[in-house]
Amino acid sequence: MQTTLAQYNETPSTDTFTLQSSKLLKVSLAGRTIQAKVGSMVAYQGEASFEHAGSGGMSRMLKKAVTGEGQELMRVTGNGEVFLADQAQDIHLVYLEGEKITVNGPNLLAFDADIDWDIERVQGASNMMGAGLYNTSLQGTGWVAILSDGPPVLLDVAGAPTYADAQSAITWSAGVTTAVRTDFKMKNLIGKGSGESIQMAFSGTGWVLVQPSEGRVTSASSSSSNSPLGNLLGG
Repeated sequence: MQTTLAQYNETPSTDTFTLQSSKLLKVSLAGRTIQAKVGSMVAYQGEASFEHAGSGGMSRMLKKAVTGEGQELMRVTGNGEVFLADQAQDIHLVYLEGEKITVNGPNLLAFDADIDWDIERVQGASNMMGAGLYNTSLQGTGWVAILSDGPPVLLDVAGAPTYADAQSAITWSAGVTTAVRTDFKMKNLIGKGSGESIQMAFSGTGWVLVQPSEGRVTSASSSSSNSPLGNLLGG
């Protein structure tokens, strides 16, 4: 029987993180530990174990509770290969070498366990702007897998004044300074505004990755409710 399924064979690699397609990530554990978004496992081969990663300490637990930022994470260990995806969104790999990046929480799929993470307020955001302007920072050495709702664009913020919707700017590099730009004109208060009253401004040296969407709307429990394992880990 003739078949074209061979085009979907696994992509061989010696790296820990390898894209199988734009929407599917293979992680070779080989005794390593990673952290991944709860409910993102779609398959695995060999030995792998999954357990709730917790919040990583009281300080981060309080930040997550207050801000709503940060994903529910699972710790994955073993000697097999784990395949990760999330709603067929595009996946992008970043390798950090002691560097720091900032990621919008819903866009974080997985990262090496040696990478440290925290929840930080966006520079320039005031308390009045609520919990929507917090993001997750990651720093260290290793792989980070980032999700985007469609193919993104990478903008060099040093080239020109750069602005983006807070949900569309999914990650940016160290060296980038952020601020919040508001446009509260009278027409915005009487229902004739553009709907773009608050934008993030980026300057400095570095890049920002912007997705062609303001993100997918999901409930707090949706990431763990799609599978029995997700329910187990999310409990």
